[in-house]
Amino acid sequence: MSDNFPQVFDARGMRHSIDQFVEGLVTNYADVLETISAPFLHMLVWIEQLLRTAPWWSVVIAVGVIAWLASRRILMALGMALMLCVVGLLGLWDQGMQTLALMIMSTAISVIIGIPVGIMMSRFSWLRRIMLPVLDVMQTMPGFVYLIPVVMLFGLGKIPAIIATVIYAVPPLIRLTDLGIRLVDQDVLEASRAFGANPRQQLFGVQLPLALPNIMAGINQTTMMALSMVVIASMIGARGLGQEVLLGINRLEVGRGLLAGTAIVVLAIIFDRITQAYGKRQTAGGNS
Repeated sequence: MSDNFPQVFDARGMRHSIDQFVEGLVTNYADVLETISAPFLHMLVWIEQLLRTAPWWSVVIAVGVIAWLASRRILMALGMALMLCVVGLLGLWDQGMQTLALMIMSTAISVIIGIPVGIMMSRFSWLRRIMLPVLDVMQTMPGFVYLIPVVMLFGLGKIPAIIATVIYAVPPLIRLTDLGIRLVDQDVLEASRAFGANPRQQLFGVQLPLALPNIMAGINQTTMMALSMVVIASMIGARGLGQEVLLGINRLEVGRGLLAGTAIVVLAIIFDRITQAYGKRQTAGGNS
């Protein structure tokens, strides 16, 4: 029998210190955190109510129109609309709309955070050196670990589900935004400077348009990772398809879990195809 590994520091004391720090945040800043999160909660509830109360055919048409705008292909639009109908045929329309609302909100917040951070990383090497290890931790840390402090700070419900989803899903968008801007041809930037473009004009007129395919790939990966969090999010009060999967696990109802999982796959395919189609069209437009 091998000897115990020598204890260089007090791991139990470190755990206690971390717990005390989080408890102090809850005690001193709970009201502030609730005030900050209230607008996001109201927005999520509004999106969810809009999707759940709207006629099913209007949501299907909206998805078809978005797919057509992204791809400019009528068959693509019809295919995505018909795929969304599968969620209703499985008897999971209401739960699907709840999950769709959570995905829209999480993806929107990820875009608001991810693209500016990626832009700053591409401009400042020191920030990139700091952020890369942080992003590695965010992507590799098990999702359940995020739930502990988030639930302590915000309680059970939709807000902690959004926060945990964004933390897990935003790193690919940050990385690919940074990569896309750094891959812009330096000759193109030199030409824009020769024509008198300032840094802001270069960013919005040259770098971001040329980096758009990479940014769209980042949004694609972010939505896929957000959908992978729906079951975990259901454990802290986020309803929807993830809750159906969780109930199937708890009650050993294979059919229930399989149908809910199929609906999640359908939503993932819709998100994936639409974002990929838009990114490919932008790439083709840039190369033409």
